[in-house]
Amino acid sequence: MTHLTSHVLDATAGIPAAGVTLTLAHRGGATVDTATTDADGRASLGPDLLADGDYTLSFATGAYFRARGVPSFHPEVVVTFTVSGEAHLHVPLLLSPFAYSTYRGS
Repeated sequence: MTHLTSHVLDATAGIPAAGVTLTLAHRGGATVDTATTDADGRASLGPDLLADGDYTLSFATGAYFRARGVPSFHPEVVVTFTVSGEAHLHVPLLLSPFAYSTYRGS
């Protein structure tokens, strides 16, 4: 069973990306939880424990940049991943208006 956290950084501005809406869902299925990044760009999602399986974590990046008057290419970033017995998963997102990078964090 797993607990999920995320951290979003705005690489262009060099600051945490506060106010990004995240949606966690079963892959191809129902929404599990939604959250918004705090002033430090961090969010915690889901129940305390996620069952094993495939999930998607969607970041509303277009809305984040629109709110700042910055044109961007990706209206949404979707990360698909598998939960398989981990106690904690951290999914960071390094963001710019025209690119992004993610990885399995710790």
